[in-house]
Amino acid sequence: MNDTGLTIGKLAQQAGVNVETIRYYQRVGLLQKPVKPLEGYRRYPEAMIARVCFIKRAKDLGFTLKEILELLSLDDGDCEEVRTLAERKHAIIKQRIDDLHAMLVALDDLIDQCRLHTDNTPGCAIIETLNRK
Repeated sequence: MNDTGLTIGKLAQQAGVNVETIRYYQRVGLLQKPVKPLEGYRRYPEAMIARVCFIKRAKDLGFTLKEILELLSLDDGDCEEVRTLAERKHAIIKQRIDDLHAMLVALDDLIDQCRLHTDNTPGCAIIETLNRK
């Protein structure tokens, strides 16, 4: 029986994820599934911890699993391609921030309208605005 390497549980624990995350990453192609021996459990190389941590950090930066797969395929290769991916992600995140800011301004306006609402005015300014076509 091969006792070198980590079980899936130990890998998950050391990488700070749960076992189902490891299994999901295997299904989507981010991690390779080791061959199961005739007896015992699959064993993952220690280097797999770093790969799972890479995936987690990339997700924290907003990369999708598909984009992370692309980053992993580039490895330490073409820095220009990696930069291009990062610039594209940066632009998407910037647009989301701009959209969220616009939403915040709109909500502030609705809240201000609601504050101006008096007991003499029927209805709610926010509900009325949301009901408009």
